[in-house]
Amino acid sequence: MKHRLLMLAATLLALAGLQAGCAAVDKTEQGFATLVRAEDLAVAERQVRNHESDFARSMAERNFEAFQTFLSEEAIFFAGRDGAEVLRGKAAVATYWKRYYEAGQAPFAWEPERVQVLDGGTLALSTGPVFDPNGRRIATFTTIWRKEGPARWRVVFDKGCACGERR
Repeated sequence: MKHRLLMLAATLLALAGLQAGCAAVDKTEQGFATLVRAEDLAVAERQVRNHESDFARSMAERNFEAFQTFLSEEAIFFAGRDGAEVLRGKAAVATYWKRYYEAGQAPFAWEPERVQVLDGGTLALSTGPVFDPNGRRIATFTTIWRKEGPARWRVVFDKGCACGERR
């Protein structure tokens, strides 16, 4: 009798362990349920494209205050010749970029050409041409956006490159 009770207890513990293992698998599988549907990715892509266009418009309209609203507190921008200088944080980026907003005419303009959003729906990349005031392509920009609220994206990384363009 004692032996049967021990066997029953062992069986129940084994089943409980299997059930716990299954629950862990279910939780892991639920984690993957956070992947965004294709339709939602398309919406996120449009949001990022619109944010990038509005970000560029802040330069064209000489609106430094608007420019700053697109920066994440953790933003990192690569600046200077060939991006050798690293600007860390919203305040450092804003301080450096203020010079581009001081003249009456924008020193450059940009527009999104391609936008991609990760399947998780919280990070995105935008890239496209940078133009001088005469409309000549002088560089390519790459910006990484992070979703920081409902329909709200902010820049976390930004780098320009005169890759193949005029240097």
